[in-house]
Amino acid sequence: MNRFIAWLPDRIDRRVRVAAWLSFLAQTIIIATGGAVRLTGSGLGCPTWPLCTADSLVTTPEMGIHGVIEFGNRLMTGVVGIVALLVLLSIWRLRRERRDLWTLAVVVLLGIVAQAIVGGITVWTGLNPFIVGFHYVASLLLVCVTAAYLVRLSTTPGPREPAAPRWFASLAHATTVVLAISIAFGVLTTASGPHSGDADAGRTGFNAELLEHVHAWPGYALFALTAVLAVAATRLRLPVARWTLALLAVELVQIAVGLYQARNGLPPLAVGVHMVLAALTAAAMTVVLLKLTRPVATDASPEAADMAASAR
Repeated sequence: MNRFIAWLPDRIDRRVRVAAWLSFLAQTIIIATGGAVRLTGSGLGCPTWPLCTADSLVTTPEMGIHGVIEFGNRLMTGVVGIVALLVLLSIWRLRRERRDLWTLAVVVLLGIVAQAIVGGITVWTGLNPFIVGFHYVASLLLVCVTAAYLVRLSTTPGPREPAAPRWFASLAHATTVVLAISIAFGVLTTASGPHSGDADAGRTGFNAELLEHVHAWPGYALFALTAVLAVAATRLRLPVARWTLALLAVELVQIAVGLYQARNGLPPLAVGVHMVLAALTAAAMTVVLLKLTRPVATDASPEAADMAASAR
């Protein structure tokens, strides 16, 4: 045991970074596999939980392709959990000096356990649309946490100061609220549409066509606000500039996919891509928010001091 602990990283090296990227990718991939379960009508491919059937832990030939898809997503949960445990082990020796990383890693691991339980509840309730929607939102939040972990890996620990004017930071936080509203209405729209996860699963009863339009409004507002952030960050040469441009690019693709799916009868593949892009948009927004501050410089230049004073 002592030899194993001694082998663990004592600094942020390649092993720590690889584990962090694997965690982010795994959290993103499980959103795609969860979407595949829903969009192929395989939500009850395994009708029980934690077993797949009353008598079998794994899928059986009688369950058909739906059982394979649903059980595959359950296996992906195990993969995500193993990767999260690897992340935790990779910073075990750094847990005191990098409590920020340790806290985020623990949140992800506990979140995966909670997600597995929520997944079981969705099966027990026959794919209640509101619980299924919550299941997706929780997965999206875990993507954001793993993105935050990646940012913190490259950040010097300690006190921080503003890296952007106060008005810019306020606008960025307001943009985040609009993003949350857009995602909420997107989840509600999907919960009211044709992709219920199973032919017998319930729907919300809301008008899905109306919700599509309501969902689009905050989506366009989000794009407009992000465009303002990108232009301002570029002109002011803020450290967050390239991430606002990245966020704007993801949103542009997201809008294009959204228009395509709305005008072509909600094809399952397009809906699945839309779900993954929403998670990536939220992850990029997380990075933008974290880049609004920087480590306090001991020998800050006059320009940096003016920026910090303006922000305060």
